[in-house]
Amino acid sequence: MSTPHITPNANVTLQASSVSKSFVSGRVQSTVLQNLTLDVRGSELTLISGPSGCGKSTLLAILSGLQPADGGSVRALGQELSGLSINDLEYFRLQHTGFVFQGFNLFPALTALEQVELPLSYMGLPKGMARKRAVESLEEVGLGSRMRLRPTELSGGEKQRVAIARALAKQPELLFADEPTSALDSDNGQIIIDILHRIARNHGTTVLCVSHDPRLVGHADRVLAMEDGRILSDHVPPAPSKAPEAKEPSA
Repeated sequence: MSTPHITPNANVTLQASSVSKSFVSGRVQSTVLQNLTLDVRGSELTLISGPSGCGKSTLLAILSGLQPADGGSVRALGQELSGLSINDLEYFRLQHTGFVFQGFNLFPALTALEQVELPLSYMGLPKGMARKRAVESLEEVGLGSRMRLRPTELSGGEKQRVAIARALAKQPELLFADEPTSALDSDNGQIIIDILHRIARNHGTTVLCVSHDPRLVGHADRVLAMEDGRILSDHVPPAPSKAPEAKEPSA
């Protein structure tokens, strides 16, 4: 087993140092993260893998600023997150981060285009620029011809691609994905994996993904294996053999 550690690297965009986290239920305290230290680099798809309950989603929430750590420190893009007020933390997430979740989190009444435009309006972008970014992002994930459809008219894989386009349109430096393929079949899951990898490579984005989906391992630039709140190994998987690109499944 190799123990990850923070290294001086100009391309490091996320750092956790001696992070711990516990939750209390009644009189029982459960330790979820134990003195955890790691760094994450830009332009890479980093996968945190491990069984359910190992702490990987909690780690993602702490690294993205959605939850505070009980101890230790987290730096994102050179900013110490614990030093930010609640308002400043919300602004940081709005301006610099994108999120993709297992459940898609789409609004039933909005078209795919409107879903992607919505956070851009919160960022204060002019309407014309927001529309341009939204269209480009939907085209990048292969939904240019389906941007006027609502969630009930889209397949599960297409809904997840709308969610990715919504995050991508913000042009975030940090993209966090929590179990993005677990609700999808093999073909749609493969498409999502390929899109996340392209975003890291083509946009220079830090893509941090937590999943127990074994399909992701061969496509990640780096894999951190977690168990019982600790990182047990940190390795670069071998490059997958060249295979034909996954075909888009029909809606």
